[in-house]
Amino acid sequence: MKKTAFAAALLASSIAFAHPAFAAGKAAFGDPVPVGSGLTLDPIIDARIRYEGVDQPTTDADALTVRLRTGVELKHAPSHLSMLVEAEGTLGLVNEYNAFPFPLPGSSQRRPQYAVVADGQSIELNRAQIMYKVKNFALTLGRQRINLDDQRFVGSVAWRQNEQTFDAVRAEATLGPVSLDATYAIQQDTIFGSDAGPRRAIEGDFVFLQAGVKAGPFMLKGFSYIIDYDEDFAFGNSSQTYGGRISGSVPLSKAVKLNLLASYARQMDIGRNPVNYEADFFVGELGLAYRGFTLTGGYERLGADKAAGKAFQTPLATLHKFNGWADLFLTTPGNGLEDTYVTLAKVFPKVKTVQGLNANVTYHEFRSDVGGVKFGTEWDASVSFKTKKVGWLVKYANYNADRFGVDRQILWLQAEVSF
Repeated sequence: MKKTAFAAALLASSIAFAHPAFAAGKAAFGDPVPVGSGLTLDPIIDARIRYEGVDQPTTDADALTVRLRTGVELKHAPSHLSMLVEAEGTLGLVNEYNAFPFPLPGSSQRRPQYAVVADGQSIELNRAQIMYKVKNFALTLGRQRINLDDQRFVGSVAWRQNEQTFDAVRAEATLGPVSLDATYAIQQDTIFGSDAGPRRAIEGDFVFLQAGVKAGPFMLKGFSYIIDYDEDFAFGNSSQTYGGRISGSVPLSKAVKLNLLASYARQMDIGRNPVNYEADFFVGELGLAYRGFTLTGGYERLGADKAAGKAFQTPLATLHKFNGWADLFLTTPGNGLEDTYVTLAKVFPKVKTVQGLNANVTYHEFRSDVGGVKFGTEWDASVSFKTKKVGWLVKYANYNADRFGVDRQILWLQAEVSF
């Protein structure tokens, strides 16, 4: 009964915020409110409802989940200090899915008869931080969201209903064309939520270091990511990674732009990882943008140490963004992964009835790094737009197996409103 009431309240809030009368009458809702003596109070509201349907042999899934984030940020302009607190709650309205892809005895959300949809029911503290910020420097202490570059190594996994955050201290600085970013964290607050037992939060020592320089149209960066877990079930993901990346865009004409991305990294075991290994990572991407169209081709390799049977892993990444939306490769197979992909995207800025209409389609071919085993192919497609305050998304993934996993099709329907 309590869950039903909570769901009704969340849905009513989403409808109220989305209603045209509300948008017209309360246009300033969510803006910072002065409270005196240089203080402002900024409310945080983010509501999302999503259907996720998984179609695969023997274990289908249907999940209808609703997520609400609420919080407040208090800023004091004279001191450049701010405090932010944010809670997050997720409720399953249709629970024909397995929330946890790992054993968890006694959990009512561990349902192995269904496919995994990693949106467990949860109520938790998502962020609680203090920040000092001036023009060229920021220092953040507490439970916080961390997204580095394209989130290939460290990200908030915002796609899932429960966000990944870190208990950390982070310093960011710019010195002319040079940027510096350093983080030390003691805990990874995972996407699995408050009912996930020991996997709700995983303790360890995490160090993220970046140094970049702007060189013409390109950004050049060097990075180091140290992940040293304290929990025995996570020792296999303890690693040290060192590398660099270059990204940028070059205009070829008034209408055509060339986008470029390249990155290389080397990963080794660290701490109590039971496997001694070394593996390489490489990604190269070229894109052409023309009048709202973007055509991108790329190749990514997460290499493997053949002798050790261990591959390059990125356990803190926003993994759903990479290697196909069907999520077959959230953990890199032991013989590594090669992903060759092509994406065609289009934005429609002149469509007046909706805002931000855009669509894209991607094709992937997967194979192993060691042995050249064909892993299969995948098509991904999405359409998104906004009406008033509501963002809408329709998204589809179709993985065709070949010596890895099973065929999987996933459909998502989503609405979100945030202030």
